[in-house]
Formats: sequence, C-alpha cells, structure tokens
Amino acid sequence: MRLLILGGSWFLGRTIAEQAIANGHDVTTFRRGRTGSDVGGVSTIRGDRTDPASLVRLAEAGPWDVVIDTSSFVPRETLALTRALEPVTTRYVLVSTVSVYEGWPTHPLAEDSPVLDCPADAGPGYGYDGDPGPTTYGFGKAGCERAVLEVFGSARTLLLRPGVILGPWEYVGRLEWWLRRMVRGGRVLAPGRCGRLIQPIDVRDVAAFALRPHLTGIFNVVAKGRDTMGDLLSACSTVTGSTAILEWVTDEQWLIEQGVRQWTELPLWRSYHGAWSVDADRARQAGLTCRPIQETVADTWQWLLAGGAAVEHERAGELGITPAREHDILRLWDAVQLDHCGA
Repeated sequence: MRLLILGGSWFLGRTIAEQAIANGHDVTTFRRGRTGSDVGGVSTIRGDRTDPASLVRLAEAGPWDVVIDTSSFVPRETLALTRALEPVTTRYVLVSTVSVYEGWPTHPLAEDSPVLDCPADAGPGYGYDGDPGPTTYGFGKAGCERAVLEVFGSARTLLLRPGVILGPWEYVGRLEWWLRRMVRGGRVLAPGRCGRLIQPIDVRDVAAFALRPHLTGIFNVVAKGRDTMGDLLSACSTVTGSTAILEWVTDEQWLIEQGVRQWTELPLWRSYHGAWSVDADRARQAGLTCRPIQETVADTWQWLLAGGAAVEHERAGELGITPAREHDILRLWDAVQLDHCGA
C-alpha cells in the first residue's frame, strides 16, 4: 500500500509511520520539519499545508492508496488540502476527536450523537469556548470532518474520533506529569473515586486501527472502560518504584470549590458524567483492540528513562498542581475528614 501521512514525526503520526513501515508499506510523510524527526524508512516531502505551492508538489508526488491526516485543525485549510489530493488519493483517513460532539464532556456519546456545526470553509478560531464545553478546538475539528466528507464522500472517508491518547512520544505530557509526581513521593492528591472507570487509549492501538485496510465510516476510538483512575495512578507508582501515598479526595465538588482545575491542574481528572462514557462498540466490532493501561504506563516510563521528553506544546505549561498548593489542598481535606469524624 502506498501511504501518505500528513505529519508523521511525533506521537500518533510517528507511531502510524513506524507501524506502517513495519507492515511493509511504502510510506511518505508530509511535514514542515520544525519539530521531531523523520522515521527511518519513510520518504519525506517538506512543505506547509497552508501553502498552495506545497499542495501542488504534494499532489504531483501521488498517487496514494490512502492519506492519513493527523494534523488537521482549520477547516478551510483541510478543504484546500483535500481538493488538491482527491484526484490522486483512493481513501482519506482523518484523525478527529470526541470534542466534535455537542454533548462532550457532559453526556454519554455514540457515533450518532449530535456534532457541532462548523462550515467546511471556516477559518481558525471559529466557534466559542464553553465551560465545560464546547470548544473552538471541537468546532474546528467538526469543520475539518465536513471538509473531508464534502470532497471525498462517505464511501472514501474514515473519520476517527479518539478521546485521550497516551503512550510514548506523547506531546502534551499528561501521563508524564503523573509519573514524575510519583517519583517525587510523599502524599499525592488523587482526585475522585479510585474505582472510576476511564477510557484513555494507547497511541499504538489507535495507529493499528487507523491502518486497517479498506475501512471507512465514523468510529469513536477509546478504550472499553475496564481500567480505573486507581489502576492508572497505581501503575504510575509501581513502574517508578515510588513510595508515594495516594490520598483519594472523593468529594469532587469540594475539589471544584477549592478552585482545582479539572484536566490541567490534575491531569486526566474530569468530574463530568460524559467524560469517560464514550461508546466505541462499533470500532471494536471493526477490529479495534486496546491494551491495559498498565502496559501503556510502563512503556511510557521506559521511553522517558531512555531520554524521551514531551515536545514543547502550548498546553504543556498548564499541566500540574504545584507542591505547595497540593499540600494546602490535602491539609484542608484532612480538616474536612476530621470534622466528619467528630460529627
């Protein structure tokens, strides 16, 4: 199979490239070359998806059996890109997100849940940011989906809607933060219930599903929900050899009242009902398999020990609670527990 990856140097794009090469495919990546590095065995076309001349050169390098797009965010750019590639491409795979759903993250979701309305020719920043949702990011991805479908049609398009992707080469650093927090030891503020089911998916499992031949349609791509927040944090403690003590603050509303920011200050913590209630049965029936969270955590830690580090990302600076603030929150929680015992 002759495969073009838009991106291909970091996290999901890189993992897709590595797996495709291992599977014997002829792989080309299209990237600017500003971050990351080329995967061994791929051919690389340097260019910018916002540059018309780059798109002409890219189309001239075809034809392609499949294009896998891991880096679409602005609908009108995706529209121009798909128009350039449609004559020389059999099938288009777009990596989208569960954030395209109107109900994310407050309601349980399936592929037929309503999607945010964004035109295929929208520019950057279309839509608005709500609390807890929707987001301009979700609007943009919804517009990118529409752009691909308008040009390629449903019979030639695969739309993947992952939730949280973790694993080696993660570019934001959510899992890395928890691993390094365990290394520091002491009392760790663990948010919510230990037994809450969560649905992060390993980057390698997303990549394997994206590479399934001839697959078209719309699929949520998340883990089944067999792992828990306790499994995640315990795995982080185990693989790092930590002596940290997990202190579960089970009253999430109390945490919110203390101003603790969900998703960022305590990475991967969300209290909303729909955050980890995404139905992916359709993908599993089509061949999606997901490894346990313990394997993802262990392999990410080994990658970090080998010198891996998250790329400088605009969201990375938002991650994590400071040691002083964590200490203060836990001290206040101790007082709450004492009050309950004395009541």
